[in-house]
Order: sequence, then structure tokens, then C-alpha cells
Amino acid sequence: MCNDSVLKGWQQTMKNIEQERRLDFLLEKFKEDSARYKDLQTSDNYEEKRMTLRSLMNIRMPKAMDENVLKIQDEFLTEEARLKGVVALEDIPTVGMQYNSSVPFADKISIWQGDITRLEVGAIVNAANSQMLGCFIPCHRCIDNAIHSAAGVELREECSHLMNIRRARFGAHYEEPTGQAMLTKGYNLPAQYVIHTVGPIVGYRLNDSLRQDLRNCYENVLKCCVENNIRSVAFCCISTGEFHFPNDEAARIAVDAVTDFLKEHSEAFDRVIFNVFKDYDLHLYEELL
Repeated sequence: MCNDSVLKGWQQTMKNIEQERRLDFLLEKFKEDSARYKDLQTSDNYEEKRMTLRSLMNIRMPKAMDENVLKIQDEFLTEEARLKGVVALEDIPTVGMQYNSSVPFADKISIWQGDITRLEVGAIVNAANSQMLGCFIPCHRCIDNAIHSAAGVELREECSHLMNIRRARFGAHYEEPTGQAMLTKGYNLPAQYVIHTVGPIVGYRLNDSLRQDLRNCYENVLKCCVENNIRSVAFCCISTGEFHFPNDEAARIAVDAVTDFLKEHSEAFDRVIFNVFKDYDLHLYEELL
């Protein structure tokens, strides 16, 4: 047993060395790719180097990248996902199991608190902006940034391709309307797909139109799942961050929209997960479910 422990420790050390080699390689390649930051000086500290790479990925416009660089990026991000800990669907209890809930579809609904990019499910939901290209602010704490950073630069490239198709059809100034759903691959995420939706932005006050817009987000994501045979989906708390939708009302709309949709389509789903990050949102969903 002692030898096994030593062997595992040695194997992890070698993986860590290889991971840092990948990081150093990617830093140089992404710097070369950036006219503005090609001469950027970087630290020897691993975490600082990692944040610099993420920043360079975040600000990069969608365009082709050398296949070998993408291969190393994919290896790097896949190993990061492993180190963070992939959470399989069977490891997430339903509200019926976890809380002994008797709400409708308690055997198909879950609440899970944590990083949505760890979930190995059919699809995770991204709260996107109307440009649908991800967040360009380096290391911003929004979910859009987190998902694109974990997926890799291929995700922005696919989003751009889909938006170019829409602009060819609807005009050069097309932006994605609120409440729709756009499907992409998940790339280096454990999830197979990402479903991007633009939530409503609350300005001075909430109104019925904004409430319906948020409900449309949930309904159209679920329709997208049915159309693409995606049997498990994890929703983030759409619009409650940068878009200022009140958390309590957003949670009620989310639960109502999902349970109403499952009344007609429950056989199409194995699980619908409400993913929360803050304790406050966790308590809201626990009260509702």
C-alpha cells in the first residue's frame, strides 16, 4: 500500500510537470497570436501564468488557431477539468432523494451548488450577452467568462460562425434576441453541449415583459434539449448577476417554467438541474422545491 501511495504521488508529480509545460507553451503561442501582447513579460508563478493565459484567451477575437496549439490547449483544459473534479449525473441527488421533496417531478429535478463547468451532463446553460461571443473582460467573474475559459477558444469560434449565419440571414447588425436558445458543442467541458441564452436586463424596475422574457429563456432551452435529444441539462441562475434580475423572483420563474414544461415532456428528460453558486440562491431553491 505504501508503494502504491508513492507511485501515485510520483505519477501526479509528473502530470503536474507536464501541465506546467503545456501552460508555458500555450502562453508563448497565445502571446505570439496577439499583436498587442506578443512582448508581454510573464511571472514564474504558476497561478499568475494561468491567469495571464486565461486573460489572453478572453480577449482573443474569434479566428483560426494552429491545430497543434489547439491540441495542447485541449490537453491542458481536460487535465484542469480532471483536477477540479468532474461531477457525474449519478452523483447529483434529486430533490426527492436529498430533501424528501414531494413537489411535482421531484425524481427529475436537482439543486446543485458549485462550479457549473464541472458537471458531466448533456448540456449546461450559459447566460450570454446579445453578441453571443462570450465575455471579453479578462478573468471576469461572470458565468459567460467561466464557461468559455473552461471550454477553450473553439467555443468562441463556433459561436461566431453561428452568428455569422444569422447575420447573413437577418442583417449585418443582428444581435441575438432575449429568450432564445443557441446550441454549441461543449469542447473541453465535461458537458457535451452548451446552450446559450440571453436573459433580460432589469433597469429601473421589473415588469411583466421582463418576467416573460426570463420564462422564455427556460422554455426555449428545454425545447432545444427535446429537439436535440439532450436528456439532462443544468441551468445557471439566468439574469441574476450582471443583468440584475431579482434572485427570488427569478428562482420562482425558473421553477414554474421547468415544472410546467415537464408536464408535457417529462419522458424526454432524465434530469433538470438548478445550478447555484451563492448560498442565498441555494436557500431560495430549497424553499421552492
